[in-house]
Amino acid sequence: MAAILKGNALVGQSGGPTCVINASLVGVVDAARFSRAIGRVFGMRFGIEGVLGDHLLDLSAEKAATLKALRSTPSSALGSSRHKLKEPDFEPILATLKKYDIRYLFMIGGNDTMDTIHRVTEYAKSTGYEMVGVGVPKTVDNDLFGVDHTPGYPSAARYVALSVQQGGRLARDMQRVDQFTVFQTVGRSAGWLPAASALARTDSGDAPHVILLPERPFDQGTFLAAVKAAHQKHGFVSIVCGEGITHTDGTPVSASQVTDKFANVEFGAMGGTSAAMMLHRMISNEFGWRGEFQVTESLQMSASDRAVKLDYDEAYACGRQAVKLAEKGTNGVMVTMRRAKGAKYRIDFGTIPLKEVAVHARPMDDRFIAASGMDVTPAFVAYARALVGPLPAFASLSLTKAKPTVGRKAAQGGRT
Repeated sequence: MAAILKGNALVGQSGGPTCVINASLVGVVDAARFSRAIGRVFGMRFGIEGVLGDHLLDLSAEKAATLKALRSTPSSALGSSRHKLKEPDFEPILATLKKYDIRYLFMIGGNDTMDTIHRVTEYAKSTGYEMVGVGVPKTVDNDLFGVDHTPGYPSAARYVALSVQQGGRLARDMQRVDQFTVFQTVGRSAGWLPAASALARTDSGDAPHVILLPERPFDQGTFLAAVKAAHQKHGFVSIVCGEGITHTDGTPVSASQVTDKFANVEFGAMGGTSAAMMLHRMISNEFGWRGEFQVTESLQMSASDRAVKLDYDEAYACGRQAVKLAEKGTNGVMVTMRRAKGAKYRIDFGTIPLKEVAVHARPMDDRFIAASGMDVTPAFVAYARALVGPLPAFASLSLTKAKPTVGRKAAQGGRT
């Protein structure tokens, strides 16, 4: 039997936050406290930049009450980072790991984060330093490879669905003032979040009427025709778009030329525009209508008042599962959640190599996208409904047109 690797653990958060990412952090800390292999648990201050700058936090010193409250606290408590590792970074990183006797490395994030863990652990291995690295999935975009869904997506999806449901009622009732609305979600190359807006529908005519997904190329003529048809049918138009929708030649509809450190287009960044703004211009120029666009940006990542309990529970469980895997010596993997077959929703844990997550993305399945390319299928609604849960039921007037009363009285002989 192989000897148990003993040492301290280091955990970090990276990339955009979610309202449940701290639940995963607490899951790691809680599980590590009862580990026979792990001594103290340290946290990276501002992701891998904290390791580079020798700025670690002693999470073992935190009070139990603080950690309990942190499970339902939004955003990234340790501070996040989007630092792209360069070759000169590895030597100082390893020096910090050795200084604090870090033998277990956990990071909570998306594919860029999984790439960071993979590269750090591989470098440590090349120098003979023994260390185990396990990734904990996180992203509101829901585009990590090898998972049914990611912690953070259910709550962000609920945020979108509620926003479109409630904003759609406003748009319906204000249609004599604003003939259309455009709601933009985050999501660079995957349409999981804009698709979630379909959960807002209860009755025929409910918002949204048009859903634009990054998985399908945007055609202006087809889009404007769909807008016109929806307006003629409903008296107003509700449009939802992913921030990363592109024209057929691959040019972003947002037309932004600003990129981040990973060479990803910064949609809506300073110096550019947003996809919602461009769609607003197209509709106004074509039809002369007044309307509005809504770009909520990071609110989808931090609105804990709209979070899903299931999401908190799964995020916490993923953190604990990562420690269990590490204790067994399972290295170079990310925790995955797989949906069990059957009518009742249940997930099972699995793993996927970090290097696979780092180089692959997970766009929406074709079976979830309607033939028009501007809506979703019932299969997607069933998939997402299990994660988001029911939305509030609102009342609607019957809109029964009143009948004159004066003339009726006269016909009855003027009785009072």
